[in-house]
Amino acid sequence: MTETTPFPQGSIAMVRGRALVLRGDDIDTDRIIPARFLKCVSFEALGAQAFADDRQELAGRHPFDQSVHAGASILVVNDNFGCGSSREHAPQALMRWGIRALVGVSFAEIFYGNCLALGIPCATASSQQISVLQDAVAADPALNWQLDLNGLTFSSGAVSEPIQVGPGALDMLRSGQWDATGQLVARDAELTRTMENLPYLRGF
Repeated sequence: MTETTPFPQGSIAMVRGRALVLRGDDIDTDRIIPARFLKCVSFEALGAQAFADDRQELAGRHPFDQSVHAGASILVVNDNFGCGSSREHAPQALMRWGIRALVGVSFAEIFYGNCLALGIPCATASSQQISVLQDAVAADPALNWQLDLNGLTFSSGAVSEPIQVGPGALDMLRSGQWDATGQLVARDAELTRTMENLPYLRGF
């Protein structure tokens, strides 16, 4: 599937939706989006190619190919997710598939930053907590979950685990400061006035 709902915008305090599990440590960006797709001139078609090689190898058994997970928006992973090369195509592919938040043991630093730039929270918990969450998600894929960035929990019904998000990232997500484009659009009139008063921008 690929996403048809709006991409993240503005302040983000809560992400709600169904979840899916992708087990395994050290899942790198080349697995998330293989290198041959880096030749694309835009990110638009990347959602359909997320985990392309893994999905081909598993012949329909990959979580991203299972109909029960269609429309899921929260991905629960393990340790060092997004390691490898620094390609921004990886979170772009996940976002365009439909992912709006990730929960895992840890994330590669550059991948984490690229997700933050798209408004995709990457929350962490201990390996034991992630194991509990993955089992709960897998047991009932129809459950709705919520990632609460104010209460710092990931929960659904009777299952709830505390999560962590770095203080800087947390402030940017909750305040909307991650959304540089949105901030520019919101201040268009002020920016236009400033440009009109700059002699080296007149007439451009």
